[in-house]
Amino acid sequence: MTGERDRLKAHLEQGFSTVARAWAITRHDGVTLGFTDHDAPLNFEGISFRPDSGMTARALAQTTGLSVDNTEAMGALSSEAITEADIQAGRYDGAELRAWTVNWADPQARALVFRGFLGELTRQGGAFEAELRGLSEAFGDAVGRVYHPQCSAVLGDACCGFDTTQNGYTVDLAVQRVEDNLRFVWTDVDGFEDRWFERGRLQVLSGEAAGLNGHIKRDRVSGGGLREVELWQSIRADLHTGDRVRLFAGCDKRAETCRLKFDNFLNFRGFPHLPGEDWLLSYPDATGSHDGGSLSR
Repeated sequence: MTGERDRLKAHLEQGFSTVARAWAITRHDGVTLGFTDHDAPLNFEGISFRPDSGMTARALAQTTGLSVDNTEAMGALSSEAITEADIQAGRYDGAELRAWTVNWADPQARALVFRGFLGELTRQGGAFEAELRGLSEAFGDAVGRVYHPQCSAVLGDACCGFDTTQNGYTVDLAVQRVEDNLRFVWTDVDGFEDRWFERGRLQVLSGEAAGLNGHIKRDRVSGGGLREVELWQSIRADLHTGDRVRLFAGCDKRAETCRLKFDNFLNFRGFPHLPGEDWLLSYPDATGSHDGGSLSR
């Protein structure tokens, strides 16, 4: 990386330059797209940067402190690059973005000038405009433990440590009936208790919505053997009968659930034995037993 910057610096010190800008967007589903404002394709970092997207960026505002670096990017919607359907489906929400200044005559002479992610993204009249947010944005997030009876970890993350893909906690299904890309009904999902997937996740594996996810609000099994799963928000791409989806078990953050459903109590990140507000308001009185037990009012 240092050698690449040094080569670019030496090129700029010559008094004339053949530089361009290049951007790489990496979505959460692993798809990476490259763009450049040069008039010919560029190739480096294993990415092909295309000149025909019409993507441009405004001046980058950077600071030396903890203020958030930010800029904006604009471009044309096209069927081969950034499509309106993909933006509508949310495939670019929070996508990683890297930007380089590069010598187009020698792409090995380049410097990474921005790294962050896409913020608010809007589209209008066949074009899009995206806010780019720098890595220092994360310093504004709240950090630290919260003292609460419920678990503060996310099921399956590094703090939880539970493998959500193991047998008994996930199932692959073909869509049988779907309403508004929000409510799903199956007739042959056996082996899972009522509400097993509630507060879990639905991942789309095939079809137009492949790669998208939804959080499960409700999971009910009726007396007739029907299983109805409802999401908090609709999947923002069309789902059809036969599309494959995967359901992941959910967790309600309680200590009993962690111990009995997931056998993972050693990693429980809550404080189930914290006294409640009633204990804080309790006081000794003349009629109490005063045997060293809990106070009562």
